[in-house]
Amino acid sequence: MNSTETNAPQTPAPTNKPRIYVASLSDYNAGRLLGRWINADQDAEAIHKEIQSMLAESREYPAEEWAIHDYEGFGEWNPREYESIGTVATVAAHIAEHGEVFAALLNHFGGDLEDANRWIEEGARGCWRSLGEFAEEFIGDIYAHEINRLPEFIRFAIDYDQIGRDMEMGGDIFTLTVGGDLHIFDATI
Repeated sequence: MNSTETNAPQTPAPTNKPRIYVASLSDYNAGRLLGRWINADQDAEAIHKEIQSMLAESREYPAEEWAIHDYEGFGEWNPREYESIGTVATVAAHIAEHGEVFAALLNHFGGDLEDANRWIEEGARGCWRSLGEFAEEFIGDIYAHEINRLPEFIRFAIDYDQIGRDMEMGGDIFTLTVGGDLHIFDATI
């Protein structure tokens, strides 16, 4: 065997579940690949156990250091090479619960988990095809009785798209597009 021999596992077919590929740095520095794909939507302790199990397979002593060399299923958020496993597990749990919109929020807030969690829990207003559709429903919920009393030629002339744009430009809402869906958040929380 030469020093560039690899024991790299075949990359399994991509999934939508968040997961990370963790590699042994001792092996990597010795010219071998030793690593494992690990589901990230489990608690940090379980992830650490899988990492330790992978490191125990190393022929390099001591195999103690590791790094995240690949990942998938995290949407717009990209775990760094030395990202905390606690952070990876927390983000994966939120993505499993809320979908990729959580990763987009996390990216929007520069990686701030507290802000992303706050807006997903308190500020999410839902998913619409357009700002106009959101504005029409929003105004209809508040002013349905008054709007129904307007003559048809006025009701059908209301520019809900413009109202939605004004709400966004005025700082009342902000939007994120994820997978073609428009997610709207209350910017005033």
